Amino acid sequence: MLLAAAGRIGAECGRPEAVSAVTADLTDPAQLAGVVEAVGERAVDAVVNNAGGYLAGDTATLAGTAAWWRANLDANVLTAVLLTEALRPALRRPGGRVVLISSIAAQRGGGGPYSAAKAALHGWAYDLAGQLGQEQITVNVVSPGYVAETEFFGDRMTPDGHATRVAATLVGRAGHPDDIAAAVRYLVSPDAGYVTGQVLGVNGGSVLGR
Repeated sequence: MLLAAAGRIGAECGRPEAVSAVTADLTDPAQLAGVVEAVGERAVDAVVNNAGGYLAGDTATLAGTAAWWRANLDANVLTAVLLTEALRPALRRPGGRVVLISSIAAQRGGGGPYSAAKAALHGWAYDLAGQLGQEQITVNVVSPGYVAETEFFGDRMTPDGHATRVAATLVGRAGHPDDIAAAVRYLVSPDAGYVTGQVLGVNGGSVLGR
């Protein structure tokens, strides 16, 4: 899938050789070496942390609950921390960008450890923005609402669930992947050089800014 995506993106931009795919378990510090090696001596313009997702778990025991929470924290927080720290020395100075993909669940709950993990990204983003600001590197969070055309819900989404989520928006529709991509595209662009330490909600008004 990654190779196919790399090939498609390379073809679309007319530079097939410019896009490559590197696989790694981002919860394993040892595997980050392969990512750093792939980058080589090049400066990194942007790191977009989009790994993660909601992981189900067995909460019948305390051990199961602990495993469930650790799995969600590892998948959604540790992946972002380790990738960003691994590439931090290579971030372009000035002008580097770090974007963290959160979730509306961080702001309104409903996802248990997933909500908590995504909310943790917000606090870390504020801290990191303060650390990197003097080097003209920005750090921001994109917090998507309901986006229908993804694999996030798997077979868990029902027609009623879809309708309820659409009804909760102010614009009367589900989000599209392109809505999220456009927000990320802006934040990594030169136009967003004065935007840092922010959580950008892309949720159709399901949760209002504050």
